[in-house]
Amino acid sequence: MPSSRRLRLVLLLLPLLVGVLLLAALAGRQAERQALAREAAQAGEQLSLYAGTLRTLIDRYQTLPAVLALDPELRAALQQPLAAERRQQLDRKLEAINAAAHSSSLVLIDRDGLALAASNWRLPTSFVGHSYAFRPYFQQARRQGSGRFYAVGVTSSVPGYFLSQAVRDEQGEFLGAVVVKLEFPGLEQSWSSPAETILVSDARGIVFIANQPAWRYRQLQPLSAADHAELAASRQYDRQPLEPLQQRTRREIGEHARLAEVDGPQGRRDYLWASLPLPGEGWTLHLLRQPQSVAAAGRSAAMAAAGAALALLFLLLWLQQRRRLARLRAHNQAELERMVEQRTAALRTAQDGLVQAAKLAALGQMSAALAHELNQPLTAQRMHLASLRLLLDSGRHAEAGQAVQRLDALLERMAALTGHLKTFARQSPGGLRERLDLAHVVDQALQLLEPRLRQLRPELQLELARPAWTRGDAIRLEQVLVNLLRNALDASAQQTPPRLAVHLAAEDGQWLLEVCDNGGGIAAEHLGCVFDPFFTTKPVGEGLGLGLAVSYGIVRELGGSLSAGNRDAGACFSLRLPIDPAEEPPCNQ
Repeated sequence: MPSSRRLRLVLLLLPLLVGVLLLAALAGRQAERQALAREAAQAGEQLSLYAGTLRTLIDRYQTLPAVLALDPELRAALQQPLAAERRQQLDRKLEAINAAAHSSSLVLIDRDGLALAASNWRLPTSFVGHSYAFRPYFQQARRQGSGRFYAVGVTSSVPGYFLSQAVRDEQGEFLGAVVVKLEFPGLEQSWSSPAETILVSDARGIVFIANQPAWRYRQLQPLSAADHAELAASRQYDRQPLEPLQQRTRREIGEHARLAEVDGPQGRRDYLWASLPLPGEGWTLHLLRQPQSVAAAGRSAAMAAAGAALALLFLLLWLQQRRRLARLRAHNQAELERMVEQRTAALRTAQDGLVQAAKLAALGQMSAALAHELNQPLTAQRMHLASLRLLLDSGRHAEAGQAVQRLDALLERMAALTGHLKTFARQSPGGLRERLDLAHVVDQALQLLEPRLRQLRPELQLELARPAWTRGDAIRLEQVLVNLLRNALDASAQQTPPRLAVHLAAEDGQWLLEVCDNGGGIAAEHLGCVFDPFFTTKPVGEGLGLGLAVSYGIVRELGGSLSAGNRDAGACFSLRLPIDPAEEPPCNQ
């Protein structure tokens, strides 16, 4: 492409690509806003459900201290000194009521803040004998008749929500208070979710309930000096570190939701932070959730917008390119057709040459062994000729005639070998369809391979239906069988002993010829390509990988099929050819 044309293309595409990027960014930003708004609405609905669960739990025990404050027995215990036996009766009574109500603990406190009896009197952390005058829930009960307060127990170190009710005599004088303690481990477990964090903070912004313990007792806002003084006096979060939770609002989403960056127990992350005030308790319920779907929605929208813009851009470029290619196609069509014709003719010539080359390659591999095969009859002929001269010289004509017959047999054997090699080597016309006996073709192929058979001495198993009439080219079929038999002998050469099995029988209107060996078989990954040209598993120099490819083509040309597989401990090649309809097939042998 010329440099000026390339420059024009860059100047055209650059502003288009910048526009695509801007469009994708705007679409992603808008999709994120909409996804955040949807998630904030869902978080608000979920917070309402959590708030209802918490409210139900507190309301269930709201009236319990008020009912107990009316009990005459508890009121009498606060009006006079208690004997040990009477104190134990009160402990047992509170223990039974606590068990029936399924609260955490019940305690009776006198007017000075001293615990007289408690439901946990059996435990080492019993409230009995401890002063709780400093607790806000006791002070609220004395001033206004009832109180409530969340704190860590100074005796048990277990946090809980304390509900108190004043106990008064007939004249309305303050005698003491009944206190119910509620603990929330079951509530925190019911809120347990690895995908979101649920917190409850008090009026000072201190988290005291969390479904993940690592978030508990964190400050959501700074504490003033007065706050620190009140916390120390009431011992509300006794011995807890109250570490600040570092957070930064990145985006406001409605009135009670925001996108915040929080340095929490799992590290610095972005959270969708939704809050719900609980006015009756002065608490706030929080839900933190990682906005993964928000980022995914933004990416999807950006990719969709970019994809649509790029599709439009590519469509325009494609239309332009199509017009240019149409002109080139018209110019190249004629040239392409001419080249196809030339290549087709060349391929036909190459295919014919490939068949003959594979045949000559097989002939070359057998030449050395056949030379040795011919050398033996020649040596025997010299001996017979010498004997013949002696017989003739001595006038023993009858014995000389027998020697001549033996010489004639040797000459016929040599003529058969050389004539068969000559026939095997000649170029055979591809369209030849003569009637032939497939079993005889097997015999001829085995005769060509006889030196190799004597060298390896395999266990040879022949099961041949005779005659096996079919139609085809005897020379080409002999080439196929020589390839199959020689490959089987090569594959089993290292086995002890080598085995070669040749089976010929009629099956489904065809002759099925199987050549099997015990050479270990064909690897599964090679089964699909054994008939590909130039594919071979033999070492370099021992084969070109053409024999099976040529054999496959010859069999297909004769209307048959050639396939490869594994059987028992070796490979098995199956050749199928149509039975000649002019002859009834024999029974399977």
